Amino acid sequence: MHVRKNELLLALSMAIFGTISLFVKSISLSSGEIALFRAVLALILIGGYLIATKNPLPVRSIKKSLPVLFLSGAAMGINWILLFEAYTYTSVSVATLSYYFAPVIVTALCPVLFKEKLTKMQVLCFIMSTVGLVLIIGVSGLGEGKSDITGVLFGLGAAVFYSTVILLNKFIKDVSGIHRTFYQFASSIVVVLPYVLFTGGIHVHTLNATGFICLLTVGLVHTGVAYILYFSSLKELEGQKAAILSYIDPLISVVVSVAILKEAITPLQIAGGALILIFTLINEILPKKR
Repeated sequence: MHVRKNELLLALSMAIFGTISLFVKSISLSSGEIALFRAVLALILIGGYLIATKNPLPVRSIKKSLPVLFLSGAAMGINWILLFEAYTYTSVSVATLSYYFAPVIVTALCPVLFKEKLTKMQVLCFIMSTVGLVLIIGVSGLGEGKSDITGVLFGLGAAVFYSTVILLNKFIKDVSGIHRTFYQFASSIVVVLPYVLFTGGIHVHTLNATGFICLLTVGLVHTGVAYILYFSSLKELEGQKAAILSYIDPLISVVVSVAILKEAITPLQIAGGALILIFTLINEILPKKR
């Protein structure tokens, strides 16, 4: 019963992540400013959660991990900016499916960084996921032109920085998920704030009521609450179950794109997205060689 509860909590967090585009598209701010306030609001909420649960931040024990925590937080902030930028150039479904190429990038880099050997099945997953990406990019090139391709490139850029976060996290020891996230959000603010100030400044005061509510929702619900649900459930679940449930996020993103935002998606793009999701999922649940 306890495992079932954690499965539901993880599924809920993924469902929340999957609807973020619906709110981001209603915020008339730059991608950098949305990412900044997302981190600020989430940091406040997670800080309050840690105080309420009497779970103080480790200070002495994380000194060795601070440089990596800072770099991973910086990569997280840049990842958000690029993903939100992708939403402005192409459909949410295409941006999301491009973004979910991140696990493939991680798989390709692990043999170089960690001397991990790839199995034949992992090589097949890499090839088929790449074919899926080529289908998406190829169709995009025939569709809305340069704008659509730019969106795919921003999505891939976000995937690169998200994979950077994943790889850097492998070097962080003895720091729990929720504490790690707090420090990463703080680091992302340190990096994104100067970027926002030098590329247009702060304009949050110009938002109308709808935009302001959407910004609060993205920061508090889609980031703060979703991350708390994610980490509180993840520690009790097997890796395979967590990997399978994590694919609720892109599936809901595609449904939101097509059914609610009324964005077009072609059969070939669906096929390409299916190849990416299916083969990255297979790769996630394969037994890992040490």
